[in-house]
Amino acid sequence: MNYDPIFDKWHEECGVFGVFDRTVDVARYVYWGLFALQHRGQESAGIAITDGNEVALKKGMGLLTEAIKELPTLKSHMGTGHVRYSTTGSNNPRNIQPLVIHYQGGQIAVAHNGNLTNALGIRRQLEADGSIFQTTMDSEVIVNLIARSKADTQEERIADAARQIEGAFSLVITTNDSLVGVRDPQGFRPLCLGKTEHGYVLSSESCAFDAIKAEFIRDIDPGEMVIIDDRGVRSTIYAEPQKIDKKLCVFEYIYFARSDSKIDGQSVYETRLNMGRELYNETKYDADIVMSIPDSGTTAALGYARASGIPFAEGLIKNRYSGRTFIKPNQEERELAVRMKLNAMPEVVGGKRIVLIDDSIVRGTTSGLIVKMLKEAGAKEIYMCVSSPAIEYSCHYGIDTSVRKELIAATHTIEEIRDYIKADKLHYLSKEGLCRAVSGVPEADLCFACFNGDYSVDVPTEQEEGVKYVLE
Repeated sequence: MNYDPIFDKWHEECGVFGVFDRTVDVARYVYWGLFALQHRGQESAGIAITDGNEVALKKGMGLLTEAIKELPTLKSHMGTGHVRYSTTGSNNPRNIQPLVIHYQGGQIAVAHNGNLTNALGIRRQLEADGSIFQTTMDSEVIVNLIARSKADTQEERIADAARQIEGAFSLVITTNDSLVGVRDPQGFRPLCLGKTEHGYVLSSESCAFDAIKAEFIRDIDPGEMVIIDDRGVRSTIYAEPQKIDKKLCVFEYIYFARSDSKIDGQSVYETRLNMGRELYNETKYDADIVMSIPDSGTTAALGYARASGIPFAEGLIKNRYSGRTFIKPNQEERELAVRMKLNAMPEVVGGKRIVLIDDSIVRGTTSGLIVKMLKEAGAKEIYMCVSSPAIEYSCHYGIDTSVRKELIAATHTIEEIRDYIKADKLHYLSKEGLCRAVSGVPEADLCFACFNGDYSVDVPTEQEEGVKYVLE
């Protein structure tokens, strides 16, 4: 599960990237693109490149620099790449993407960002019909549906498969002769199109285009499939019109996306500044300094400081070389792990009334430890501000969150949470304030299911109860 037990954060589970260009070193371009998307997945990475006949694949566990020591060397003009946190399917080398298959329709390499809500039912039916699965990922359902399709072309087979799956999926696929991008009918996860000097690129986020000096063209629409080949870019709406209902995950703006990205035309950085301003408008706290829990709360903290006139200060220093820390067996070791990653500065926080900004509280464990750390360093009062509403429901569209009863806001009032983390004040950004912050995207086009339980795509009962359908 892609939950950080030390920093009490959800993680987006994947980043996808693809290149079609006959004039560049495709493998290197995909590598650079994935490097820019590293924040979207740090468990594994993979690159598949093709000349239309053969496929060369390199993949491994860990960060990109650990997973891929040598680039694939096939002379190629197409490639796709993937960085991953695990959601459906365990953290296992066989689950590393892209998935490469050879079938009677040709060869394809598939990179998937998202989570399918009907994967288990489809998989059981496919297995009953004789299909064999090599991984525990829902993504393998997609390649099986493509291979079994009776459509005439690979692109039509992909569209046929996309119409059968439900939930969140942004796909980047190489076929024998094209690079294909597909976004689900709700557009839960982002996907955008860019242009190199002599070709085109697809990416989860626009920040990756800057890494290869590509020009952003546009976002892929919900329910759209784009096909890139030697003729250029073609587009088709594969989804049935009545099923297209845009619901971009609002957490892309709150936390998941990199600040220098634009998603569906909205600047992530400006949105987070706006969240800080809205927090100030809702609280009007009188304090000495504004601080963030680095790094995810920093931009919102700057927005709060600018709106309030209260100076921004760095009172917590983050150790950027401590590496990933997995769940600890007891509270003492959890506290030591937090202190290994964060350290309070008494000369900054001593005697101060502090507005402390974070993007979210999932279970509340880490927030309490940080408040304790700051008070031990001499902070006078801590006014905790969260730049999102309270998380009361699990997400099933690519985040694979905790069982609902483990979400602190699902079982506690705000006052009880404040008491639990020992903050002097606690305020969550209202949904109205969040919508004002994401001003460039209509409220109706955003998914708030983790805040209000309004799931726009049906979630099977076992998932609503928090049961994971890991299939191994």
